[in-house]
Amino acid sequence: MNKAARYLTAVVLFAVVTTVAVRAHCQIPCGIYDDQMRIHLMEEHVTTIEKAMKQIEAAPNQNQTVRWVMSKEKHADELSEIVTYYFMTQRIKPGCEAYAVKLGQLHEILVTAMKAKQTTDLAHVEKLKTLIHDFEHSYMGEQHKH
Repeated sequence: MNKAARYLTAVVLFAVVTTVAVRAHCQIPCGIYDDQMRIHLMEEHVTTIEKAMKQIEAAPNQNQTVRWVMSKEKHADELSEIVTYYFMTQRIKPGCEAYAVKLGQLHEILVTAMKAKQTTDLAHVEKLKTLIHDFEHSYMGEQHKH
């Protein structure tokens, strides 16, 4: 192997090794949690899904429609990732207060996010807003102000 090929191989290997996927939160039990930030991120994803739905309906051409559909699906997936990888796997523990209620709320958020991916029906957005609000209050407590 010549010098140029070795150099190129080293650069490619370095790029592969140093590339890291960014997630909502790692699954290593580090104890660093910001629950309120995750709630705000969920709300932000819903707002973006809502805007995408409206833009899909008004898109002037097929290229714009495709871009908005992809954006809507990406944000629905990111919302689902926060629900599953952050709350369901790390924060809601078996035996915690109102365990079944919280899991039920999170499951309903997941199902509604899936429905939001499938259509441009804004009723799913409104339902997501309500579900996230209700989950926030059951998770953070009724004294929580938001």
